[in-house]
Amino acid sequence: MSNRFDRLALPGTLWIASDIHLGPDVPATASAFHQFLDDACARADALILCGDIFDAWIGDDLARKAPPAWLSTTMEKLRHVSSRIPLWLGRGNRDFLLGPDFAKAVGARVLPDAVILETAAGPVLLSHGDEYCTDDAGYQRFRRLVRRPAIQSVFLALSLSARRWIADYARARSKASNQYKSANIMDVSPDAIALAFERSGAQIMVHGHTHRPAIHTVVVSDRPCSRIVLPDWEYDHATTPRGGWLSIDSAGPQLHSLT
Repeated sequence: MSNRFDRLALPGTLWIASDIHLGPDVPATASAFHQFLDDACARADALILCGDIFDAWIGDDLARKAPPAWLSTTMEKLRHVSSRIPLWLGRGNRDFLLGPDFAKAVGARVLPDAVILETAAGPVLLSHGDEYCTDDAGYQRFRRLVRRPAIQSVFLALSLSARRWIADYARARSKASNQYKSANIMDVSPDAIALAFERSGAQIMVHGHTHRPAIHTVVVSDRPCSRIVLPDWEYDHATTPRGGWLSIDSAGPQLHSLT
């Protein structure tokens, strides 16, 4: 983890959401998300989607070469947002291959993996959050591997059908493996969180990934800090539908639930 962070000034009212996990099999989640995008256009000055926007992303050419209907509709909605307010896209553990070609196609810009936002509430350290799950050594090895440019080049040279099969296989393996991992291992590490606060100098951290929305108080070097965890979205297969976002303005950060 670097001591240097890119900085991005986003004054006014900022909305942040994460872990929507869009795909062909979640029409109700997509519908709720599309309504959220319309609301963001009307009520926010900027919108950030900080990773796992898609349940799997196998390359930007998926969006260029006759995108499936579910993706085409979402792209239209994202273009509608970016025509009215700044739109930023982050990359998560499911869509780390999302790149500048897709962002350009929807009028958005790609966020660095970790960035300090200069907001109306002060500096905010933002990332997807999976880099803080350092107790899960197996996942961190996988994360380092798939983010190597050489590995990504080989994968992206495959056909779309081959990439889709590999993504489905990897997702099934991950789901099976997670059944045997403790909840603590799959959550963020307190040491990693403290280190990020120290290196960034921020007193507010925002991330997704863990699907455990909450606002935690963390004391780092005698400084009270806030760690805000964004909610995930699920309207199709959950007993109780869920989704939400974070707003940040001069009054401070506030979590919102769509349920």
